[in-house]
Amino acid sequence: MRVHVVGNVCVDTTFRLDRFPQPGETLNASGHADGLGGKGANQAVAAGRSGADVRFLAAIGNDAAGAWIGEQLSRDLDVGHLTTLPLPSDRSTVMVDARGENLIVTSASCAAAFDPLADSDFLSSVEPGDIVVMQGNLDPAVTTACLRTARGAGAMTIFNPSPLAVGYAPDLSDVSVAIANLGEATLLTEAAEPAEAARALIRQGAGAAIVTLGALGCLVADGEGHIESIAAPKVAVIDTSGAGDVFCGCLTGCLAAGIDLAGAARIAVRAAAISVGRTGTLQSCPDRREMKTLMETTEAETA
Repeated sequence: MRVHVVGNVCVDTTFRLDRFPQPGETLNASGHADGLGGKGANQAVAAGRSGADVRFLAAIGNDAAGAWIGEQLSRDLDVGHLTTLPLPSDRSTVMVDARGENLIVTSASCAAAFDPLADSDFLSSVEPGDIVVMQGNLDPAVTTACLRTARGAGAMTIFNPSPLAVGYAPDLSDVSVAIANLGEATLLTEAAEPAEAARALIRQGAGAAIVTLGALGCLVADGEGHIESIAAPKVAVIDTSGAGDVFCGCLTGCLAAGIDLAGAARIAVRAAAISVGRTGTLQSCPDRREMKTLMETTEAETA
């Protein structure tokens, strides 16, 4: 079984602030750092560190930033499936305040132009039993086509509709598992209560749904609408950026290892809790040793 993560990758520049600026205000940051980011890359690396055989498909620019992205990604993944486009590589600015909350702005010309069905061998590489993971960074029509192609090839599809474009109503009929935070789930379903939002995602076509709740953990709804609440461990929060991607990637890796959905979510919640106690997006992700320990100890507790 192979995991195909189809999405974006970018250079993240993170600024640490006591508080976020008001409109028109300039603040001095206490520090800043460049790192690898992008929801697709974050989720691919987290899945790989969870032990999955990951194939990451994304577009980079034909510039120095693109070369740097490839070099950084090669520490965790096979970078032979990246597509180089005649564009500047994507970048994000991440602001993190003293509470660990974040604001993110991204330039996404590569992601917007990338069509895996036309620009890569995605169509011929997905096999029955594989897992395909997508987010909301690519053009909505491209995302829909890729998910439909993956389901048609017999793959499990995991869709994290983030970032959620204004007015975008994704087709969930080709989605095996939908993963959304409460804000996104409410926008998609108009249901403000987490359990009802999860059930509504299933009514919209998803085979199962997970609504993530930050420090409160997550809710897992199966195809019958049965809800399981999974609590998150209490931790000191330093930086929440990337935590949702750690959750999605770790959950995918656990599913690839044969763990059921609720069990995978229990492990993923703990992995995300580790990440919020660290700075950065991708760099906050637990390493392979930590992921292995999480998977073993969590499964032992529930055996």
